[in-house]
Amino acid sequence: MRSILYQKIYNIVKHIPFGHVATYGQIAVLAGIPGNARQVGYAMHALPDDSDVPWHRVVNARGEISIRSDPFYANIQRHLLNAEGVTFNKNGRISLEHFLWQTE
Repeated sequence: MRSILYQKIYNIVKHIPFGHVATYGQIAVLAGIPGNARQVGYAMHALPDDSDVPWHRVVNARGEISIRSDPFYANIQRHLLNAEGVTFNKNGRISLEHFLWQTE
């Protein structure tokens, strides 16, 4: 069951357009598991390093990169988002008003 859910989450994340982000909660709603943003985080964490899923486009509800156990990935995520034109304010937040993926 978990692998089916994770695959569904990954398929949704693959649709986040270049230069945009989605929140963990937004992905949870689209995956049919509203209120389970943490499950989306677990799915992103389970991705292998060579995955083609654009995991870096998923951020928390405040427009921040969620800190993982290894801060190395937070730096990579920020770099990848910057390379797509996604900017951060002085507090390390992304303007969700400007960069959030509008699904409907």
